[in-house]
Amino acid sequence: MSKRFRTLNAMSRRAFVERCALGAFGVSVMSAMNGTRAQAEEPRGPGFGKAKHIIWLRLAGGLSQIDSFDPKPGKSKGPGEPLSTKAGFQVTEYLPKTAAIADKICVIRSMTAKVGVHADAQYVMRTGYEKRGTIVHPAMGAWCQHYLGASHKTLPSSVCINRPAGNGNGYFPATYSPLPVLDPDSGLQYSASPDGNAKLDSRLSLMNELDRDFRDRYPDENVAAYKDFYESTLRLMRSSDLKGFDIDAEPRAVRESYGKNKFGQGCLLARRLAESGVRFIEVESKGWDMHNGLENSMKEVGAQFDQSFAALISDLQSRGMLDSTLVAVTTEFGRKPSFEGDGRGHHPTSFCSVLAGGGVKKGFVYGSTDALGAEPAEKPMKVGDLHATIGWAAGLPLDQPVTAPNGRPFTVGNNGKPALEVFA
Repeated sequence: MSKRFRTLNAMSRRAFVERCALGAFGVSVMSAMNGTRAQAEEPRGPGFGKAKHIIWLRLAGGLSQIDSFDPKPGKSKGPGEPLSTKAGFQVTEYLPKTAAIADKICVIRSMTAKVGVHADAQYVMRTGYEKRGTIVHPAMGAWCQHYLGASHKTLPSSVCINRPAGNGNGYFPATYSPLPVLDPDSGLQYSASPDGNAKLDSRLSLMNELDRDFRDRYPDENVAAYKDFYESTLRLMRSSDLKGFDIDAEPRAVRESYGKNKFGQGCLLARRLAESGVRFIEVESKGWDMHNGLENSMKEVGAQFDQSFAALISDLQSRGMLDSTLVAVTTEFGRKPSFEGDGRGHHPTSFCSVLAGGGVKKGFVYGSTDALGAEPAEKPMKVGDLHATIGWAAGLPLDQPVTAPNGRPFTVGNNGKPALEVFA
């Protein structure tokens, strides 16, 4: 029994405790528990450690750099016209609200990668590593929890919105996995027991009695984690901090300013969670695989992003949160310079990312591409470099490795180099 238990992987343990919680308590909320805290290095430079919260906006499918943040004339030009911004650089006409807050953002035009297949490229952007069959790498939220500890006594340290948790914890403990919110309007599902707190306490007491002999016989940290899991879940369920997940508490005008769609309301929820003390929040936007119908898709999906992103940046600014909250906009890869009929194919060698807040320069463009938008012309930034840049802003010790279960050392961003030039 002991040998079989120790061979369970992290996701199997997570699934097990979630099923136990659902069966025993009638709940499916899993809160993050404190992990090992390592002392970060002393602050270096004005941006190091300034990002106390990270909101990572993931555009699934592949945003066209030429039709968004890096417009080009000539053969590469798409259906959208270039639009000047408050900061002096150009975006396309599909992003008018972003143009109005461009003096608060940093556009990285020289992103480059090697992977042009959706699932694998998503993995690279989420982890900073290419997929390998022998290991699952963690997302940034897990790295932050490992080095900085839990960000709140009851709320999870990581939340992902509009997508499942996936393997966000990687080779770190299952408790580092983000808490998924699949629909911002619904918030947390089953966060209250239908039987009341007294019945929950009774069941927990009974389970502790039944489990005591097993815990004494097998003093494994994962066995002990089950008891901690139940207790931390109950603390979360009974905490007033759960109101952070309730976007219905926002004024109607604020909700409408973000856009009444899943991405817009997800951005609003991300702001509420950061305000409540959650360190890392992912929000996914779908619909960016524009092989065909690019113009119509940019008018629809692009407009949703434009409204929500601009509202998020403006809201954070007005609440005094932007300096301590880093907002990152990323995509899987770019699109081909050739405009084929009414769309563009996959193109990993050139694409854009955007950073805002958290000590990042405002109204700044980092890197550039060639005349076609096909290759970086200066300051190429790999995905690992982007992860290192974000990790540096969060105050992570980039040169301090973690040894995974397979015995190999790993670092944030796969030894990527932070682009310190993007910081004020």
